[in-house]
Amino acid sequence: MTISPVDFASLLCSRLCHDLLSPIGALNNGLELLADETDPDMRARCMTLLHESARVSANKLKFFRLAFGAAGGFGERVDTREARIALEGLLGDNKRLDLQWQVGENELPKAAVKVLLNLALIAGDTLPRGGTVTIGAEETGEAVEIVLQAEGQRIILDPELRDTLVDGAPGAAVTPRAAAAFLVHALAQEAGGSVMVSAPVENALLFGATLPLR
Repeated sequence: MTISPVDFASLLCSRLCHDLLSPIGALNNGLELLADETDPDMRARCMTLLHESARVSANKLKFFRLAFGAAGGFGERVDTREARIALEGLLGDNKRLDLQWQVGENELPKAAVKVLLNLALIAGDTLPRGGTVTIGAEETGEAVEIVLQAEGQRIILDPELRDTLVDGAPGAAVTPRAAAAFLVHALAQEAGGSVMVSAPVENALLFGATLPLR
């Protein structure tokens, strides 16, 4: 499916606003409670709430800047340590998720980092009961190969996300929920590559992307 840059920017903004609404709303609630509370113990709890909400908001923003924006500078390559820190900041609070980072490259092309991070975001969301997300990437002489595995007792991947990842959701409107999937598809297509999603087998689901080097 072809979508205008303006429409896609709107989709991303809707997704970001949705994801940031909860921690920022908690900040606002904490400030309101703090303004009216005089009990020292309750004020301490309010400060804990504010601290936690601010940390979650900052982690989300750091991830979104790298996954969707121009973070990492204006060069063609990004330090993979930045990607790992951003991903751990976003998903690390989910005690039911175990992240396994198996990226040996010190740097990757910026497009590949965006694909990797967005696939990791989608893979984490497929595990409502928790599990393990294993992330790997390798740069050969001709392409960057990215592979992620989501493994858990229950795996759910919305058909809309699967179709958008692989085919770009041809003939269907892209929703804000599928913005990350559409970005992955668009980046792979622009590079002349492809995206693959397996069927769940033995409580595991594989995501793969190939981005040829130019």
